[in-house]
Amino acid sequence: MTGTPIRIALADDQPLFSAGLKMILRSQTDMDLVGEAVNGEAAVELVQETCPDVLLMDIRMPVMDGITATKTILETPSGSATKIIVLTTIQHDEAVVRAIQAGAAGFLTKDTTPDFLLAAIRTVHSGHSVIAPAITNELLRDYTTPSSGNDVALAGLSGRERDVFLLTAKGLGNAEIAASLVLSEATVKSHVGSILSKLKLKNRIQLVAFAYENNVLN
Repeated sequence: MTGTPIRIALADDQPLFSAGLKMILRSQTDMDLVGEAVNGEAAVELVQETCPDVLLMDIRMPVMDGITATKTILETPSGSATKIIVLTTIQHDEAVVRAIQAGAAGFLTKDTTPDFLLAAIRTVHSGHSVIAPAITNELLRDYTTPSSGNDVALAGLSGRERDVFLLTAKGLGNAEIAASLVLSEATVKSHVGSILSKLKLKNRIQLVAFAYENNVLN
């Protein structure tokens, strides 16, 4: 093994799920499980004590829920560098958007495959965001309705940036957007960066939340 292992912490109040997750994480040579918590308050303390690179956070826990814990952790100097992936059994709920707004770098359902979970951890650790396609699809299908505010929400974007925004909000990656709009991936990446800057968003999953909140997909 080369390089420093990804330091991972786990916060979940379901023993059976946690046990399975720990087995998966411990099987990876590039990952190191540094601690676990069974509620949000304990998760905040765990991050302060261990400073993990990535925290896997259940959204619904006693004492303090995962969303509040995520916001609390990321607002503290000791936790601001930790990337948080929120795990949940739900696919469509306002909690998804609230978690994204709190600063979560990833959002996955608990029935995701081990391979997808491990890939998501590595992706988030590298500085990117991850949201399960099923969650994106459910959000847009169940909550998006026509709105007269669409044009206002995207008023600061150019025509091409709007095209990229809409495809990004639907969960497409840079390669897929490039193929759809006949652009290079580098150009798409540049447009995404410009969109995030103009809309004051941190990452793609916040873009999805923005689309949901403003009903910009008809």
